[in-house]
Amino acid sequence: MIRMSKETDYGVILLAHFASGDQLTKQSARQLAAETKLSLPMVSKVLKILARQGLLASHRGVKGGYSLARPANTISVVEIIQAVEGPIAMTECIESPGECCHEPLCQLQSNWRVINDVVMRALSGIKLSDMIEPLTDRSIAFLELESASSKHSF
Repeated sequence: MIRMSKETDYGVILLAHFASGDQLTKQSARQLAAETKLSLPMVSKVLKILARQGLLASHRGVKGGYSLARPANTISVVEIIQAVEGPIAMTECIESPGECCHEPLCQLQSNWRVINDVVMRALSGIKLSDMIEPLTDRSIAFLELESASSKHSF
C-alpha cells in the first residue's frame, strides 16, 4: 500500500492552515497545535522539518513563530510530500536504480516509471492554495487532461 506518513499528513494540514489565513502572519507551534487540534510535540517536529526544507520561514524572538516562506499558490503538494518523506518513488528501482537483483529481468520497470511520472505530475499540479478548498470536477478534469496530454512525452 502506498501511504504517506502521519508527519506528511500533518505537514499538509499545518501548511493549509497558514494558507487559509493571512499568509504573512507568524504563528507559534503552541498556537498552531491548539488551532489544528494536533499534539504540540508533533506540530513542533513537523514545523522544523518544513522550515528546514524552505517551505516555512522561522522567526525568532518574542513575536516569533512561523510563516509561509512563499505564496501558497507556488507551493505544490509534491514539494510538501518530498520535504517530509524524501523522493517519491513507487518502487525501489525508481528510487535506487541498480539496487534490485531482479532489475535485469524485470519487464515492469518502465511501466512503473510511467506511473511514477503521472503521480508526480498530478501532485505537482495541485498547489497548497488548491488544498484549502475542495477540489472541483474542473480541477480533476484539468489534472486528467494534463496527464493525458503529457502521455506522449515519455
